[in-house]
Amino acid sequence: MTRYKAVPVEGVGYYYESLLDYIHLNPVRAGLVKQSAGEALTDYPWSSVAGGYLMPQRKRVPWLAASEGLKAFDCADTVVGRRAWLERLERRALDEMGKECGVPVEPDGRDLRRSNLRRGWYWGSEAFSERLLEVGEVALKKKRHRDYRASKESRAHGEEVARRLLEEGLAVAKLRIEDLHDLPGSDVRKVAIAVTIWQRTTVKMQWLSSHLSMRSAANVSQQIRRFRQATSTIPTPLRKWISALQSENVA
Repeated sequence: MTRYKAVPVEGVGYYYESLLDYIHLNPVRAGLVKQSAGEALTDYPWSSVAGGYLMPQRKRVPWLAASEGLKAFDCADTVVGRRAWLERLERRALDEMGKECGVPVEPDGRDLRRSNLRRGWYWGSEAFSERLLEVGEVALKKKRHRDYRASKESRAHGEEVARRLLEEGLAVAKLRIEDLHDLPGSDVRKVAIAVTIWQRTTVKMQWLSSHLSMRSAANVSQQIRRFRQATSTIPTPLRKWISALQSENVA
């Protein structure tokens, strides 16, 4: 099984251009557009070709960076430029095999769909990364949909982070997993770790109850509420750990 990977790519360079063609020629590879039968890329309604790139700027959705995409192929964002861009794309689809058209490859034949980016989280300039961070800060301030916690992706990621935080918290509090069974559900160290995990992951109260031996999800909810409302005496090592995590989020 291949782990899912997504890397933001700036509109500069061969890799970006290759990805654009790969995406726009996907309907041809999938057999949804049959050029041999006289069909064109513009016949596929759920693509950003007809519904985005070929439309005038004023009619496009604001989030589609079509002007940048056209510019990558030296095509102006005009009627003539957009038509030239489409003709180039359709020529590529005809010149290459249907099942492979648009697949980005290096001159030596290496498949570029799997980025050779091993470290880091974006492909582009430092200015590009700064813009991404600004967008991320705005997005994080928005309320997430109530179904977010229930999705499979968020649960898998949340549990992975929660386990790491649980291990760190127990180590800082000088507790072992087996020690948790003998401590009350209201133990301040347990509750501090539970609150920290709850604030930083998508795991449910039942997960916290099970892994921290806090009797029930209802008890976890009650203890978290009390913890927030009262000034709890948190041991100094735990307090420093929590403060360090908060500083990481701000940095």
